[in-house]
Amino acid sequence: MSATGTLAASARRARIAAVPALLLVAIAVWEAIAAQRAGAGVPGDDAWARAAQLVRAQHRPGDLIVFAPDWIDPVGRLHLGDLIPIDMAARMDAARYGRIWELSIRGARSRDTAGLDPAESSDEGGVTVRRFERAPAEVLADLRELLPSVRIEGAPLRPPAVELAEVGFAPHRCILLVPRPGAPARLVFPALPAGELVGYVGIADVFTRREDRRPARLAVEQAGRELAEATAGVDDGWVRFAARIPGGDVVLAISSEGGNRQVCFAAEVRR
Repeated sequence: MSATGTLAASARRARIAAVPALLLVAIAVWEAIAAQRAGAGVPGDDAWARAAQLVRAQHRPGDLIVFAPDWIDPVGRLHLGDLIPIDMAARMDAARYGRIWELSIRGARSRDTAGLDPAESSDEGGVTVRRFERAPAEVLADLRELLPSVRIEGAPLRPPAVELAEVGFAPHRCILLVPRPGAPARLVFPALPAGELVGYVGIADVFTRREDRRPARLAVEQAGRELAEATAGVDDGWVRFAARIPGGDVVLAISSEGGNRQVCFAAEVRR
């Protein structure tokens, strides 16, 4: 190869070698710009203080306070956490609450206010405060309160108990049990009233979810018929189920092929 050809080849190799470095520089610049824009869209403490003051001025005992998106929850609790008792934070869902305060940023909405129109809305320096009002659900029976009267068919590895558990990185007060792999634990709730049985199920404990990714299943049965079912995977969080029941004994069958699968559920009969 001539000297000229050698120099040209060397130049091409140098340009090719420079491509990864240039790509890294471009990515770094893009990340810096994106981070700057993201930070610019987050309201400061003054905005949150004004939003919290607005809520406190009109807050009534029993009002539900929610934040959106979920990742701003710690910031919201810093300003209004004293108005959010543990039972409210660990609620099954929002149906019991007639008044809901939603504090959000960047146009986000909470799943607890989905489909509702605000009675009042205000922007406090980037924190949007919305107040919702609606007729709360009428709860006829809470299965967590009925656990002492339950008959258990099968022998779970860990008997059912009402606990405060982590499901999907959120707190929930629920009935927690560990079924034997491949052997459903059947909980017979006696003499439930007629209505709509609404509940949620999920897998508790992030560490056992990480070790074993097999799902859990909950089935609602009455008089030998399956009325509803829900399958909760390790990434599904709090999964809803519902069934119309005529009243009487109702069975909740909990199963999983996973070992040490901590299944957490809560349910209510509503009118």
